Amino acid sequence: MIDKVIGFALTQRLFVCFAGLVLLFGGLYAFHVLDVVAYPDPSPPMIEVITQYSGWSAEQMERAITLPIEIALQGMPGLTDIRSLSIFGLSDVKVYFDFGTEYFRDRQEVLNRLQTITLPQNVQPAISPWSAIAEIFRYEVIGPGKSLTDLKTIQDWQIRREFKRVPGVIDVSTYGGTTKEYHVDLDPGALLGFNVSLDQVIQGLTQNNADVGGNYLTMGAQSFNVRGMGLMRDLDDIADTVVTEKDGTPIFVRNLGNTSVGYRVRLGKVGIDERDDVVEGVILLQRGEKALPVLDRVHKKMQELNERRLPAGVQLKTFYDRTVLIHTTIETVIDVLIAGVLLVSVILYVFIGHLRTAVIVALTVPVALLFTFGIMVLRGESANLISLGAIDFGIIVDSTLIMVESIFYHISHKRSQGLTVPMHVMRAAREVGRPIFFATTIIVVAFLPLFTMTGVPGKIFAPMSMTYGLALTGALLMAFTLAPALCTLLITDKVEERDTWIVAWIKGHYLVVLRWALNHEWLVIGCAGVALAVAIVTVPFVGGEFMPALEEGNIWMRATMPVDISFEQAAQLATDVRLIFRKYPEVIDVASQLGRPDDGTDPTSFFNAEFLVTLKPSKEWRAAVPTKHALIEEIEKELAAIPGVNFNFSQAIQDNVQEAMSGVKGENAIKLYGNDLQQLEAEAAKIETIMKEVPGVKDLGTFHLMGQPNLIIEVNRKECARYGLQVGDVNDVIQAAIGGQAVTQVYEGEKWFDLVVRFLPEYRRDIDTIGRILISTPDGARIPIKQLATISEKTGAFIVYRENNERYIPIKFSVRGRDLESTVMDAQQRIAEQVTLPEGFRTEWHGEYDQLQEEKLRLAKIVPITLLIIFLLVYFVLHSMRDAVLVLIAVPFSLVGGILALALTGTHFSISAAVGFISLFGVAVQGALILISRIQDLVHEGHPMDEAIMQSAEVRLRPVLMTSLAAAIGLLPAAVATGIGSQSQQPLARVVVGGMLTSAVLILVVLPILYRLWHRRRDSELED
Repeated sequence: MIDKVIGFALTQRLFVCFAGLVLLFGGLYAFHVLDVVAYPDPSPPMIEVITQYSGWSAEQMERAITLPIEIALQGMPGLTDIRSLSIFGLSDVKVYFDFGTEYFRDRQEVLNRLQTITLPQNVQPAISPWSAIAEIFRYEVIGPGKSLTDLKTIQDWQIRREFKRVPGVIDVSTYGGTTKEYHVDLDPGALLGFNVSLDQVIQGLTQNNADVGGNYLTMGAQSFNVRGMGLMRDLDDIADTVVTEKDGTPIFVRNLGNTSVGYRVRLGKVGIDERDDVVEGVILLQRGEKALPVLDRVHKKMQELNERRLPAGVQLKTFYDRTVLIHTTIETVIDVLIAGVLLVSVILYVFIGHLRTAVIVALTVPVALLFTFGIMVLRGESANLISLGAIDFGIIVDSTLIMVESIFYHISHKRSQGLTVPMHVMRAAREVGRPIFFATTIIVVAFLPLFTMTGVPGKIFAPMSMTYGLALTGALLMAFTLAPALCTLLITDKVEERDTWIVAWIKGHYLVVLRWALNHEWLVIGCAGVALAVAIVTVPFVGGEFMPALEEGNIWMRATMPVDISFEQAAQLATDVRLIFRKYPEVIDVASQLGRPDDGTDPTSFFNAEFLVTLKPSKEWRAAVPTKHALIEEIEKELAAIPGVNFNFSQAIQDNVQEAMSGVKGENAIKLYGNDLQQLEAEAAKIETIMKEVPGVKDLGTFHLMGQPNLIIEVNRKECARYGLQVGDVNDVIQAAIGGQAVTQVYEGEKWFDLVVRFLPEYRRDIDTIGRILISTPDGARIPIKQLATISEKTGAFIVYRENNERYIPIKFSVRGRDLESTVMDAQQRIAEQVTLPEGFRTEWHGEYDQLQEEKLRLAKIVPITLLIIFLLVYFVLHSMRDAVLVLIAVPFSLVGGILALALTGTHFSISAAVGFISLFGVAVQGALILISRIQDLVHEGHPMDEAIMQSAEVRLRPVLMTSLAAAIGLLPAAVATGIGSQSQQPLARVVVGGMLTSAVLILVVLPILYRLWHRRRDSELED
């Protein structure tokens, strides 16, 4: 089959070259339209159910709403976890499914289950549009002379609707501003004076605000629609509403209180830089959509709105745009790719010494990449920093390198045989075609641990494994088709192979070293063993983490304040923190989000403030602040002066991803499970105290469950019965008079706003005034609440966390200045020694640590299987069990350089580094196979052992060095890169660079010695 492919390429050279040009331009177009994202979404399919009911406490929300929803959603196909959060006025239930399930099918299943639930007060749950990487664009609505309410109204009723029309945008979430309401503030004295009850006012407003239809009426030749118009249009209509009449005199709403235009009780507030109160819009990406095309459409829509659609003076101003991060990431990848291609090309020319030959080999890189881009576009797949930046060009060019070198050797050494150049090319290609195929197969098999990754690592690295596989396929096609065709056109029969000066210099010194090593074999083996032992001893000191954080060019900081803090005090603190950030010259701007938006898509309250800090490029920073870590430490010291507030530092996308995966607002979390909220608080306090002493633990804090002050009005059923009242009668007055009740809506064109009835503020400001609120009895008497109920102050639950039918309390923390794995292991040991949990209580560690442990366990199973498959492939090529074992000995030696590279650069072991080690396996085995197979051939031809070793070493020096150095040099730019987007590449690249350098030396020096020792012992055994 291989011969037929090569034969076709040689007989149809022009067609193959034309196809190469088509691939070139098609690949360039594919790269232009290829969807590139900064970071893949690693979270599993997750459906979020949000239910709001203003006025209810966390425990009421849990009992009446969260629990029924959880029960209804259990037992769905593919369901893995149900996590919920109940807070004042909000229930948030997150439903997680297996990675293999289809998102929209899961969503429909959840919707079907929700239809079976009947919740109190006809409350309707809704599906949240939010996802981990959905927030792609943020803007501020500005309008000099416009009130916050006006700007919020424009945002809700015009801007939001326009952006939702953009294809690919699922929703627009609004933060900040004030939501317009019509208010009727009643005077209890006026109600008493006119003998009117609160219920009469509510019924009067409801019944006097309606339009009706009277069907149609035929008059003459025309048909008229009959309409009864009775909707309220403005404050005058509300004030002129008749509630009742007394002795023929109508009593209007204006007689009973004040009417006004106000705003809904605020749940959140946004500030940007020095502006304390602004309106913000957050555009959310539809799941599965491509970010860049959607962002392009968002930019056009924003320009259209600013130029001609918005009211005079109102403008939209961008302050977060995912486009910037994506383009910066693409630039980083392109810089690394170009540098890698150039370095590999230089290595090829230096070692081959023939420009046209080097150019043919170097063409493999763009051809393979363009082939990959084309297939990815056809399959509708996205590329990201990891999938593109992790491709090692040295590995990609190997197949073409072996093919072209063989062709070059045949043309230069066998001209006397009277064959044409195409004949030489065909003979050379047949000679190395099978080894090339097996070498590529071995590299692909080495990536088996990548292809089999599941869960979060699979979501992150699956695109990379697919990209690598496509690139290797493209390179293999290049080696079997385009490379032979180009060789017949560009390499004449007058070429002469000779070592370049650098190859000659290296070869001369190498052969001297090898002869010495063969004469001192046990000393060399001992040194190699020491190097391997040093690497093994170094492993525990390397440390571990799941993945290095992708640098986004921003800081996302969360401030967690006391749960009973007032809205006004929290808003002032948010302003103070923003001003602290503004003092640093590295900061471009800073925005604060206090509390939650009206739609409840960020389930929190105003004890929580989040800050998005946009940073300048690091090259513009002060010399005293060389890294982001140093900047954060400097900011932390100043923030430490604010008492009672816990701060947590992350990044915008990173924070959302971590919250989606663990259900907790923080990088890592300990979840303490139990049923008693008070006891959970007590045990969590013990754990937090211990965690404070663990080196490396930062941003430590417990999400407190208790501490919410409650004003409890406990209705006395017996007293109510004396006056003929129901408990609901009292509760209705409590809800409407104190909290306010939306009784109807007021329409303004296409907009509508709640009409809320409540008592004037002075009649509901404290326990005494609330106790004097009068309840109307059926016989017309007025009884104060304090005679019908007991009013007291009690502390209750502020928030209730649940996971899979259990309550829990989260203790969040970050790790800085130390690796994650050793920090968590240290903390686990201390907690196990110092804390004895009550019966029924347990802890679980969530976040990056548990993902790292799961992946290490999986790799411990799949890597041996991979090595076994590679061993079988090598055995199939060499037909020798002993030689196959010798080839695999290259694997541990290749790890030496990778481990030492991590240790010397202070890089922690991560899944990215594990991918680097996997890459090393394939290349190291390939290099060892090249050398051992040559020695084996010469021995079988009858050459003495030492002569076969020396000749093989001399002939195979160049290909082994070229493959190893090309692999190392190809990723050298990624290993030393520091720009945005380079962080996830660095561990992989550093492992490959270090491992390739040491494995080349060990393969060329140690492996020949082991081969001689192994076969000398076997020969001795045979002689005996």
